[in-house]
Amino acid sequence: MLYDAGCGICSRLARSWAPTLHRYGFAVAPLQSAWLPMRTGLSPAELLRDVRLLRPDGQLTSGPDVYRYIMRRIWWAYPAYLVSRAPVLRRLFDWGYRSVARHRQVISRRCGLATNPGKNDESTEVGRSHG
Repeated sequence: MLYDAGCGICSRLARSWAPTLHRYGFAVAPLQSAWLPMRTGLSPAELLRDVRLLRPDGQLTSGPDVYRYIMRRIWWAYPAYLVSRAPVLRRLFDWGYRSVARHRQVISRRCGLATNPGKNDESTEVGRSHG
């Protein structure tokens, strides 16, 4: 799972969820990692538009589909996955994701969520299995 390390919300969520994600075979790395543009073919600016998931088969999943992909593979999150797939609720889930993603920098500043600039995790565990 690839997150924006320049965003306080994203950084906080990544740090707090990393142990759980690791238990289920997911690695966490910043979208600012130097190896990502070459691996994905996307520019640094394009990478930062959404949360991303680089799957073991090399496919890149983006935005709310990242959360669906992960929820589908964690047994206790599977009900949330099902809810996020229901037609009306899917639109609501996607709208919620897009709203927060669009305003994440402002929300981070207003909530005083620091990005922890001294910690630069250049994780290379992306090749781990995703159950």
